Amino acid sequence: MTWALYTPVTPVGQKFVLLHPGYSTRRIAHELKSAGVIRSAAAFAIWHRIRHQRSLKAGEYLFEKTATALEIHERLVRGDVYVHTVVIPEGFNMFEIAQAIQDAGLGSSQDFLRVATSDTRLIADLAPDAVNLEGFLFPNTYEFTRTQTMEEMAAAMVKQFRQVAREIGLTADVESTVTLASIIEKETAVPEERPLVASVYYNRMHERLPLQADPSVIYAELLQGSYAGALHHADLRVKSAYNTYAHAGLPPGPIGNPGKTSLEAALHPATTDYFYFVSDGNSHHRFAHSLEEHNRNVAAYRRAIRQRTP
Repeated sequence: MTWALYTPVTPVGQKFVLLHPGYSTRRIAHELKSAGVIRSAAAFAIWHRIRHQRSLKAGEYLFEKTATALEIHERLVRGDVYVHTVVIPEGFNMFEIAQAIQDAGLGSSQDFLRVATSDTRLIADLAPDAVNLEGFLFPNTYEFTRTQTMEEMAAAMVKQFRQVAREIGLTADVESTVTLASIIEKETAVPEERPLVASVYYNRMHERLPLQADPSVIYAELLQGSYAGALHHADLRVKSAYNTYAHAGLPPGPIGNPGKTSLEAALHPATTDYFYFVSDGNSHHRFAHSLEEHNRNVAAYRRAIRQRTP
């Protein structure tokens, strides 16, 4: 027994061992022995019974360095589990977040989407009419373990949203503010432009003009499973409440998950007389009050694109 406990073992490559909650000491020892990180399951189990003051923690463990069974035992007592980093960029929609979860090795995208499209109790007080968690899965860098459920991961993202909402004073009209912020997020990556974009949409809503936001049309096609990766003129006729060319006002809900600056822009838009904006071909936008001015900006954008084309 002493030899099995004190003689170091070097794993063959990286060894991941997933210990589920409820595993007995014997089952844990067996999993470690099967992975080739300890020499004797029996010796490990006996040692734990002798040192049973502290329990072994469930979780996923990575073994890649030479260690003795005693050192392995101490790691499990500490709960030194392996964490998976999930980066959620600003503007990601729930489909992209689900894929990021899957890519991180935390489970299937479909499992996460089932939670994101059904577990609205997480935001019932914020958005009682919401049909999914879109808009409230806050963009951030998260560290999750494989023993966490999809519900727990979604709850962590919603918790982060709540924290940011408190910081910026978002307490009223939450769903409409988040919906507008999600469109702003998709329209520009330039933080200082976001209050200007917000002003355009507020001005258009005040005059009962359609928002004509291309990202909302893309989202409508994503929901229908018909988006082909690019938007064409025919797509602007898609039959959906998310089509802001066909329907005035905001779409039924968010089209992605906005970051803090987009939420702030939706809360505090700039004061302008702009009704239009278009890319300048250089990652920024030109804003216009009249359709005539807007058409000139569109023509300038097209010239800039032609000049770049070999």
